[in-house]
Amino acid sequence: MFKKLKGGTPWWVKGDLNGFFGLGSNVLTNFLAAIGLLVVIGMPSDIVFGSVVPGTAVAVGLGGIILAIQAKQYSIKKNKADVTAMPYGLSVPHYFVVAFGVIAVVYASTGDWQIAWAAGIVWNFIQGIIMATGAFVGIYIKKYIPRAAMLGALAGLAITYIAMNPAGQVFTTPYIGLTSLAIIFVGWFALKKMPFNIPAGAFAIIVGTILAWITGYMDPQAVSDSVSNVGFSFPGVFINLFGEGFRQIAPFLPAAIPLAIYDFLESLDNLESADVAGEHYNVPKAMLVPAGLTLLGSFLGSPFPTIIYIGHPGWKSTGARIGYSWVTGVTILLIGFLGFMNLILTIIPLIALLPILMYIGMVITTQAFATTEKKHMPAVALSFIPLIAGFVTLQIKNAIATTGMPLDYEALANTGIPLLGWERLAAGDILVGMMIATIAIYIIDKKYLLSAVYALITGGLAFFGFIHAPAIGWATGWEVALGYLAIAVVLVVMNYYRRQDNVVNESENS
Repeated sequence: MFKKLKGGTPWWVKGDLNGFFGLGSNVLTNFLAAIGLLVVIGMPSDIVFGSVVPGTAVAVGLGGIILAIQAKQYSIKKNKADVTAMPYGLSVPHYFVVAFGVIAVVYASTGDWQIAWAAGIVWNFIQGIIMATGAFVGIYIKKYIPRAAMLGALAGLAITYIAMNPAGQVFTTPYIGLTSLAIIFVGWFALKKMPFNIPAGAFAIIVGTILAWITGYMDPQAVSDSVSNVGFSFPGVFINLFGEGFRQIAPFLPAAIPLAIYDFLESLDNLESADVAGEHYNVPKAMLVPAGLTLLGSFLGSPFPTIIYIGHPGWKSTGARIGYSWVTGVTILLIGFLGFMNLILTIIPLIALLPILMYIGMVITTQAFATTEKKHMPAVALSFIPLIAGFVTLQIKNAIATTGMPLDYEALANTGIPLLGWERLAAGDILVGMMIATIAIYIIDKKYLLSAVYALITGGLAFFGFIHAPAIGWATGWEVALGYLAIAVVLVVMNYYRRQDNVVNESENS
């Protein structure tokens, strides 16, 4: 196979080291967080570290390798020496949902961790099936949704879920976080070389780690304790658990379906981001990687789906090409099989890694505006709002949950916090962002009837609960659907009112 892959982009270039430190830390951090949640809910360590970790490592590690091979093939076909592979890893929102919303709930009702784990892996299997369908449907979504709408929703995701929590952590321990952030800014934005020609990402992590250890921020005892989890763990096959898992999964399907749709739309958006950067990957072929490996992961005991990650333009700008992807994949496989998961972050402080995610968030947001016509920029900004609402809603509900008090929407509304409205706006946030931006773009272009069609489609999605509703079902989002119907009526009326105004002048495009 590899003998045929000669020419094109090299398997490793100097810039891949920057990309590896960035993507590798991101993928590993998400992996550690996902596993940590299973430990928090009390799942036995033999299941977590003996079965879930190696199975998940296969799904994550193979993805990095396969996407690197796809990038190599593309570079040979196009005779390009600077192709950057798509980044890849675990889907961040899902590991919270499956841990607390599926596995913990099933355990609470059954008292059996084996059954709870079975429900988690069947959840993951269903995610993979829907994502595989999306790999073929997604190309049509790309055809009919404007690029600005997709990139806007992607930028909203980058600013909120990718950059906000890291930014908060950076300012929690600013002497470490801001030091690393400053190095990244100087190295990646100002393009200044670091001492001894060390890549900026690596230098930021090294300096942050040294600061953390010499100031007592890190705990030596934690390193000793984590060594107890080191040991060989190889994946098994757990199809025998599927029967029990399917018996438990029915109540969770209303959440599983829209979250899987979210996953393939995010992968689609991220491929669109690469397309803007001049790398036109085969969409179904690329999207089948996370879909297929999510399915494989479920067979191997993993409850966590994978996706194509945000950040291709950011990694490309740092000089990363193909190596950063396959080396990340191999590293994850080794760490997962050797039992080093806990050990890594007891040595390297998370706070030194997080500024890299802030950088990626800024690059993606910049791209959304830089590649959009000036007149469409308000629509891009509009697409951020559902993502922001989702982020804020999550923080408020998590904060209230820690107090043990009931959620009182009316009391919150009386204090100026319209949580009910934010929840409705945020349900299916990435899809909502794309759809409302599309409606706005066609209004700006004075294509009122086309915009009305998209308003009706969005209303239909809301009516059946795919967006703007807590669950999929008949009329679960009827109030919001009625609002979109009103938008469509207004747009149809405006199409025929003063029709002479519907012509777009050249001056309006500038």
